[in-house]
Amino acid sequence: MPTIPCTRCRLERDRQAFPPFPNPRGQQLFRDVCAVCWAEWLKLQQQLINHYALNLRDPKAKEYLLQQMDQFLATSAPPA
Repeated sequence: MPTIPCTRCRLERDRQAFPPFPNPRGQQLFRDVCAVCWAEWLKLQQQLINHYALNLRDPKAKEYLLQQMDQFLATSAPPA
C-alpha cells in the first residue's frame, strides 16, 4: 500500500484504502491522513457517539462530530 506524509502524526505511513467521504473533504482526508490516525479517529468517534448518545440524524450531532474530527486530525490547521 502506498505511504503518505500524515498531517496528524507527522510520520510517513500507509494511506487509507479509500476516501472516507465522497466529497472534497473526503479527498483531503484521504490525501493527508494516514490509515493509523484514521482508525484512531473512528475509535474516538464511536466513543463520542456512545458517551453523548448522539443521534446521527440530527444535523447538530453531525456538525459536532465534524468539529471533533477536525480537532483530532488537525485537518484545518497548518502543519507545525
